[in-house]
Amino acid sequence: MTISIIRSALMASAVVLAAGPVLAEDITITVWAGGSNESDSYRLEAIEMAADMLSRESAIAGQELNITVEKKLDFGDWPEFKQAVTLAAEAGTAPNIVVTSHLDIAPWSEAGYIVPVEDYLDLDSWPLNNIYDNLMAVAAFDDVQWGLPQDAESRPFFFWKETMRGIGYSDAEIAALPAKVEAGEYTLENVLADAKKAVEAGLVEEGYGFYPRVSNGPDYAQFYQSFGGELQDPETGKLVLDKTAMEAMYQFFVDAVAAGVTRKNHIGTDWSQWYNEVANGKAAMWHGGTWHYGRYTKTEGNTDFFGTIEFSLIPAGNANGRANTITHPLVYLVTNQETDRAEEIASQLIKIASEPRINSLHAIKSAHLGIAKEQSNIELYANDRWASMATERLLGAANAQPNHVQYGAFSEALWKGLEASWTGIKTPAEAIAEVEAELKATLGDEVIIR
Repeated sequence: MTISIIRSALMASAVVLAAGPVLAEDITITVWAGGSNESDSYRLEAIEMAADMLSRESAIAGQELNITVEKKLDFGDWPEFKQAVTLAAEAGTAPNIVVTSHLDIAPWSEAGYIVPVEDYLDLDSWPLNNIYDNLMAVAAFDDVQWGLPQDAESRPFFFWKETMRGIGYSDAEIAALPAKVEAGEYTLENVLADAKKAVEAGLVEEGYGFYPRVSNGPDYAQFYQSFGGELQDPETGKLVLDKTAMEAMYQFFVDAVAAGVTRKNHIGTDWSQWYNEVANGKAAMWHGGTWHYGRYTKTEGNTDFFGTIEFSLIPAGNANGRANTITHPLVYLVTNQETDRAEEIASQLIKIASEPRINSLHAIKSAHLGIAKEQSNIELYANDRWASMATERLLGAANAQPNHVQYGAFSEALWKGLEASWTGIKTPAEAIAEVEAELKATLGDEVIIR
């Protein structure tokens, strides 16, 4: 396949008009979105908008291009969605476009389910040349641009302001916390100390001083990085288990339980319960995603987010680590189809859908962050306080989990070790020894043990 820019095709069609009538081209593009609900509807509607634009451009160039977009987002959970995509790909009936985790790029490209968008798009042209470089890199694998970022997000640390005041912080000191976290002056050691004060003062119940997410997810890789852990070796591309950093991370959660600020049986708490509790001040400190803003302020009834909550990067754990945050953007991927033309049209649609004004509709409606620099000049985006503050405070410092075929197994092993330590089944040292053995057995030469 070679780069095929639609504008050239349209110009060629105009020449054909002089010789005679041009037949209409009818094409159906199917798009599936995982992990989405009504608030994320622009993941699909943006493709419809792009189809309308491309059809109008084609008409002006003298070509009748009729694009029908078929949409689907009701897949239940992520495993159900990914199974649906893989089964459809194996059967030769895959949707043309999928909106999914960037972590699917490595396994799906190796399986032949998707095609590189760089075969169809000029990556140096508008609007692709305006997308943040770190987000474009997240949608690449093995130096190939397989997809385009559909949105961005970040995973901040949250403080309940009233509780922080109750343990002695002034409003000015609370406002200064994000900068102190970024500078490494407020660490996870301070988190435990302040969380304990909040519990002992009766401001929050025991187990609610530090209230983490209730299941595995990218968030926990942040705490590994807080203690100096590295997920991937930049030179070899291999995954990295830093035993010292991982054991320190495990020990932090063990210490949180021992201090009475995190519940030993916290893992598996109902998500609806968790959202309601953190959005309404039952916890002193917690971590989550930028998209939680929409959940807190709508579903959970927090009508004064900025008056009640402060947010920052995830604090550093020790001198070896750093304050950090992970972005886990969803991406647009184009699937392998029988004809290049279907892949070409699909690629053009995701390119148009990436334009700043269109992407801003999704970002603001769903409380995500934008993918392009120019979105700060889009009035809808620039005038949204949360989007502007979160972009400035978090996105520049964000990194991502690696696109590696074995990263899923790596992440699951690390979580099992954390869960065993957290619940007291194993000591952190015992858990690390088991994780090391498992990763050596399952990943072999694809993991570096330090």
